[in-house]
Order: sequence, then C-alpha cells, then structure tokens
Amino acid sequence: MMSATVSLAATHLVPLAADDLDKNKVTPGVLGFIVFALLGAAVWVLMKSMNKHMKKVAFDEIPEGAVAMAATATPATAPAATARGAKADGKDATEG
Repeated sequence: MMSATVSLAATHLVPLAADDLDKNKVTPGVLGFIVFALLGAAVWVLMKSMNKHMKKVAFDEIPEGAVAMAATATPATAPAATARGAKADGKDATEG
C-alpha cells in the first residue's frame, strides 16, 4: 500500500510523464547508452588482452619424424626418465 506521501512525491518527481509517454515509442535513454558503452569497452579490453596472450603462444608444429625419434628413448635420456619417477626399464614406478 502506498502512503499519501509516497504518492505525492511520485507525482511531483514525474510530472505528467504518464500522459506524455508514448508506450509504443520507448527508447533506452542515457542508462542504456552507458551500459552499451561499458559492454563495448569491456569487449575491447578483453580483445587486447587476448591478443597479447596469443602473441606469446608458439604455433610451431613438430614434424612427425621428430615425434617418432622422441618416443624411442636413448641411453642419454634414461636418467631423465628415472628422475621423473619411471624405472630404467620403461615401466612406471607405481607398477611395482
């Protein structure tokens, strides 16, 4: 329930707005523009940030021959494998 004071304040703050407002022609106004501008600025900042991070990514592909060579462990790489937790015979340290 609205009190008389609230009703009186509402009519003084919005004088004759109900009579002049065309309900078929409502625009977003200043608040809509501010929200749209903030969304645009946020997208621009995110795009700049993404661009900066994408420049740090190396897109060089490894040739298939290099992958096959890396899969076959040489004796020089065996100590590095044991340091990571794998046994020298190629089995995982958790397999027992």
